[in-house]
Amino acid sequence: MDTELLTCGYSFHMEPFNVSTKSGLNTYLFRLQTEGTCEILVDGQMIQIESGHLLLYKPGDPYELKIEPAKDSPGGKIASGDYYLFCKGAWIDAWWKRSYKQTCTRIDLDARLISLWRQLILEKRRMEEENRELSGYLLQALCLYVERAATETVSLQGRPFTGTRMKRFIEAHATATFKVDDVADHVGLSVSRAVHLFKECFGKTMIQYALEVRLSSAVERMHDSSMSLEQIALSCGFGSYPYFHRAFKHRFGISPKLYRQKDSQN
Repeated sequence: MDTELLTCGYSFHMEPFNVSTKSGLNTYLFRLQTEGTCEILVDGQMIQIESGHLLLYKPGDPYELKIEPAKDSPGGKIASGDYYLFCKGAWIDAWWKRSYKQTCTRIDLDARLISLWRQLILEKRRMEEENRELSGYLLQALCLYVERAATETVSLQGRPFTGTRMKRFIEAHATATFKVDDVADHVGLSVSRAVHLFKECFGKTMIQYALEVRLSSAVERMHDSSMSLEQIALSCGFGSYPYFHRAFKHRFGISPKLYRQKDSQN
């Protein structure tokens, strides 16, 4: 396997903690802040890192981390949590070189990304029973996932990070029942501000985008499952089959039943 996961884990600090490798790292280091704050060396300067900040370092990069009580923290309380991993290998080298990797970006703490990281931790804990091939593929999947998360955050044509977070929330919850209030609460905005920001960023309302996601999910299930159209409608977040039928026909110009029949003939 041309990837090697050296170590990975989750750290939670309640006491001051400092580490410095100014001479340069020997391996790649990924670090995702999930709770609290700390200070990290980025492009020659110590900056404050908060929840959602992703750090990517390559071999040779200087690294310095300081976890100390925040100046505005009552009683000097410390609570800083992060996922981290050290890795190396030819595949990682090639992945790193194929596109620019920003040292520090802000991403949404997607449950799927966290799940991947946890799977890597669990596999690494198996010690002599570790399946290196499985660890390698999980590591490659994590690399691709963080790359997409970082790229989407910085390249959505100047759209604010909060807008991206709302979009991702809708994608994750569109097939279940959710309200606009839930999206607003997720990003800490009032409903009116969230509604305005989303429309400004993406040129459509949250409900319109949720409908697009639901219809896309329905088409996938029509292709790849034997579920009835009524089951698909309910599983994709449509409250009833008649509503699904109307929305589908408006979007694709034919009924779900006819669409499925034509698809099965191709």
